[in-house]
Amino acid sequence: MDFIPTLPVLLTFSAATLLLALTPGPDMTLSINKALRHGKGAGLMVLAGTNLGLCVHTLLVAFGVSALIIASPAAFFILKTGGAAYLFWLAVMAIRKGNNFVLEAEATPQRQKGQLRAAMASGFWVNILNPKIIIFFMTFLPQFVEASDPNVTGKLIFLGFTFIAVALLPTIAIVLAAHQLSGWLMAHKKTLRLIDYLFASVFSLFAVKILLTQGR
Repeated sequence: MDFIPTLPVLLTFSAATLLLALTPGPDMTLSINKALRHGKGAGLMVLAGTNLGLCVHTLLVAFGVSALIIASPAAFFILKTGGAAYLFWLAVMAIRKGNNFVLEAEATPQRQKGQLRAAMASGFWVNILNPKIIIFFMTFLPQFVEASDPNVTGKLIFLGFTFIAVALLPTIAIVLAAHQLSGWLMAHKKTLRLIDYLFASVFSLFAVKILLTQGR
């Protein structure tokens, strides 16, 4: 299996991935928000969506599409504008729907399904529309592959999916920890409202950072 990097490379890559997985970003913020507000199921579905987005980004990097997007000022502008607009929309929703707090166990089956579908879709779009992830994958993954390697495409795909697998456990743990607070928040609505504004502020901050992101 020529597409599998050597063990030292994999160990170094995995260690770096674990550190990066714990770095706050729009995807982690969204998964915590959903876990607090709608339960662990919604939080885990956000993770499913964000990881699906990372799968797409992995393939885009491996086959050179990401490089074309970054090289095109128009395409990069459209991408980052769309990503920032989506995060601003999430910020508005965090405030507008702040009082609509329904735990997963208390929601009707139909509402649960709707929450889960919406959570997965929001996680997917948060990562797909984030130009910082394109730039990150384009600069991070190739560090562990020799440019002259004839199996460079296969190794980039393998590393991208390894990144997703390694980061999954700590991110699941974060979602489950957030879920443990949801019951307490039901009895402390004022605190929950403050958290809504906090999430709105964080989403807005990430939106501004995305707007200021520069391509190559």
